[in-house]
Amino acid sequence: MSPAPGYPKELGFRTRLGVPRIFCMDTIEQNKQTVTAFIDALFTRGDLSAVDVYLAEDFVNHDPPVGVSPDREGMRAAGALFRQGFPDWHSDLGFLVGEGELVVEQFTASGTQQGEVMGVAGDGRTVVLKGINIFRVRGGRIVERWGRLDDLGLLRQLGLVPTPTSA
Repeated sequence: MSPAPGYPKELGFRTRLGVPRIFCMDTIEQNKQTVTAFIDALFTRGDLSAVDVYLAEDFVNHDPPVGVSPDREGMRAAGALFRQGFPDWHSDLGFLVGEGELVVEQFTASGTQQGEVMGVAGDGRTVVLKGINIFRVRGGRIVERWGRLDDLGLLRQLGLVPTPTSA
């Protein structure tokens, strides 16, 4: 299977003598680019077709958001939910680490709530969500995801859980 579209298979640069040199990207770098392209497409640009491009048919989300299935359609639903509630939702990469088939992404995402999310009407507030995702990539497609997101922080910002007061 060829890598997902959207990133180069080769990187080129000029040496001091001006002669171009081409280096093939190794699999870890390709895997990292697959993950970043997927996150950018689905969550920053709101392109729901990213699920079809970057996720394997047998994709499994080991930590899906409440109310969505642990498969590709669940990821599409999560992307649609955030885009509907936060039209300007975007994810900023903190760091990205690759090892073998695994890619670890630490991120901070944010957006302005314009639509309803979890029963809470949009009121123009800015919401921030921090988290860490681990993706397994095989053959240029993401096949698994594990995630730890600050769900409690998100619920507090939406007013669904009270924020503790300091003593």
